[in-house]
Amino acid sequence: MTFNFERRAVLQGTAAALAGAFAGRGAEAQSRPSDVLATAAGLEQLHALIVRQDGQTRIAEAFRGWSLEQPANVKSVSKTIVALLTGIAIDKGILTGPDQRILPLLGHPATGDQRDALTIGNLLSMQAGLESTSGPNYGAWVSSGDWVEYVLSRPADSPPGGRFIYSTGGWHVLGAALARSSGESLHALAQGWLGDPLDIRIPPWITDPQGRFLGGNDMAISPLDLARIGDMVLNRGQIDGRRVVGEGWLDTSFRPRTRSPFSGDAYGYGWFLTRFGGTQAVYARGYGGQMLVVVPDRRLTITILSDLNRPARGDGYFGDLRNLAGDIVSTY
Repeated sequence: MTFNFERRAVLQGTAAALAGAFAGRGAEAQSRPSDVLATAAGLEQLHALIVRQDGQTRIAEAFRGWSLEQPANVKSVSKTIVALLTGIAIDKGILTGPDQRILPLLGHPATGDQRDALTIGNLLSMQAGLESTSGPNYGAWVSSGDWVEYVLSRPADSPPGGRFIYSTGGWHVLGAALARSSGESLHALAQGWLGDPLDIRIPPWITDPQGRFLGGNDMAISPLDLARIGDMVLNRGQIDGRRVVGEGWLDTSFRPRTRSPFSGDAYGYGWFLTRFGGTQAVYARGYGGQMLVVVPDRRLTITILSDLNRPARGDGYFGDLRNLAGDIVSTY
């Protein structure tokens, strides 16, 4: 099997081979897991760190009174979960594919402008071309009487499929389309399509004035449960012998389509693409330093939950998390 970025084979090393490779690095290298843990403990915003490799737990630590079992707001990691749900909907035949137009899925009349061309894929890659509803625009959006209509009424900023515009509102529109097409709420889809087969709990979260669950923000998942999602993705959409997400959808999701002007990382369908420790990785990211990292060539997943009341910018705490992820990849 291959992940689509760079079309390289995923290393399938056994636990014995990994142990042998690690043992060959010498006593200094063998002490590094404790160094990683010490670095993590020193990051005052960090609340939980789980590192798993080939299904084995290497690190599972909660800091500053947190719990690994308690659901916590994962902020915009929710976007990546909506992207996974979109792939499942396509595999089930509920949606036809990324090129499907959005407005008909919402029962929305044609607008006679570029919004008529807006597709599922445009929303998945944050290339909707509409003014952002995130950052300073977020408050006005969630104070509006109809969150979907508010997003669709934003002025055009670029053509659909153009530049990367970070906007939670686009994900809410996608979540609304998923719910309407399936006849189920976004929460029911999350629990039924991901939670139940993974044996994890995704409790209800906030809804808009029409009762639609917010797409792309504020889902709550425990660190252990988020790590299980990471294991499923690492294992090509399967877990415990059960298919959850199609392999083809993961390949499609990991294909770079645009680039974030903030981090410089490429972006696919709900996943950022980068390198940690010199090794190709994909990651989900949420405000405050919430992360789910998948590193196929190291058979690694890294789950990080942080203080969601404090920012995590590239020149600050998020930079620290990138360095931590790089150290973990280099260590294991």
